[in-house]
Amino acid sequence: MKFLGILLLLLLTALAVAAGVIYTPYGPTTETFFDIAPGTGTETIATQLEHSGIIRSRFAFYLLRLKMGGTLKAGEYRFQGKLPMTDVYQHILHGDVYTRAFTIPEGFNIFDIAQAAEAAGFGPRDAFLAAERQHTELIAAWTDGPPDGPPPASLEGYLFPDTYQFSRHATPLQILSAMVRRFHQVSAQLGLTNDVSRTVIMASLIEKEVRQDAERPLVAGVFVNRLAKNIPLATDPTVIYAALLDNRWRGTIYASDLQSPSPYNTYKHTGLPPGPIANPGLAALRAAMRPARTDYLYFVSDASGHTRFSATLQEHAQQVQSYRAAQKQQLSGTGVTP
Repeated sequence: MKFLGILLLLLLTALAVAAGVIYTPYGPTTETFFDIAPGTGTETIATQLEHSGIIRSRFAFYLLRLKMGGTLKAGEYRFQGKLPMTDVYQHILHGDVYTRAFTIPEGFNIFDIAQAAEAAGFGPRDAFLAAERQHTELIAAWTDGPPDGPPPASLEGYLFPDTYQFSRHATPLQILSAMVRRFHQVSAQLGLTNDVSRTVIMASLIEKEVRQDAERPLVAGVFVNRLAKNIPLATDPTVIYAALLDNRWRGTIYASDLQSPSPYNTYKHTGLPPGPIANPGLAALRAAMRPARTDYLYFVSDASGHTRFSATLQEHAQQVQSYRAAQKQQLSGTGVTP
């Protein structure tokens, strides 16, 4: 009887110690990242958690595993501050992996995205650019041309603007693949199945030309009219993009830029440029799919950020003159020499 009493006392003491280890908060005082590779067993996870200072005892983790069960998820976790072991277990059980938000605004081109990726800690800009040129098979389903023809030169246009969540170790290919998948989802929702390449090129021009969603179909209508009449589109964003491709962009458009022989220079060449010049959002894609029916052939921005449309060159020249006068007045009001 006395032996059983001692045994019971020892058992209760062990349970009390185990409960203390499990439920008493413990952990690193500084931000600590913890990786679990796919296929890692519970014993290895528990041992590594203990060595990382995230839990006090791997044996207590085994006990918790017996009690809570479930499948522990692979991935990278972030721990900071003391937590009960049950919370650590729940994080891993639910796969609450650490990710970083990565936002791509509408109209970002591949150079903007590569720069943003580097700034967000996803690797060098040049590595991102190399990956987007290497993995154009991601958009093979949408690009035109014969099956045995040359692959597209870039993923430009198909990296859908959105906010993404990526792990710190995400590779350029993983990031690019996620953005192309998002484009696939959006294009399916829009019913964009025919002439995808041409639509995306048109949408990229619309995206870069106007910020007001309500004006995008009219801009698309202007482009359609100019293409039908074989009039050069003469859009500045294509000239800028041509300079970016040639690594000669100087922050403003010079006369020599307008004379560039680049096929992206829509002042020199009629028709659409050979590829998108940016990554369009939903409104620009919609406008490219459903351009407004209009007689307009010209447009220019006004001082309020909206767009003025014209059907004749004379009217357009007046709109441009008004815009320049308003701009000059604004600059003189700020003390800046026009």
